[in-house]
Amino acid sequence: MIVFNIAHSERVDFVLDQLGIRGFTWLDDVKGRGSVNGEPRMGTHTWPEINSAVFTIVEDEKVDPLLEKIVKIDAINEEVGIRAFVWDILKAV
Repeated sequence: MIVFNIAHSERVDFVLDQLGIRGFTWLDDVKGRGSVNGEPRMGTHTWPEINSAVFTIVEDEKVDPLLEKIVKIDAINEEVGIRAFVWDILKAV
């Protein structure tokens, strides 16, 4: 799962294409706040920015390259925000 400020949308889409990650689910209007120093992204007058999230299942060998690219995107502007989380998928239908 990748959660990111919508300002990173084109970069995230590019990375998915670059790594050949075809299948994903993209959620718009995701609200939240970073656990360390992230500003709230609530889509309100007070906190107008908003996030998106992408869920994807990738082969094991693509996990680390994807995470490396996420780190690079975050380094561009840490205030904008992007995070990735990895779960083991035991079964899918």
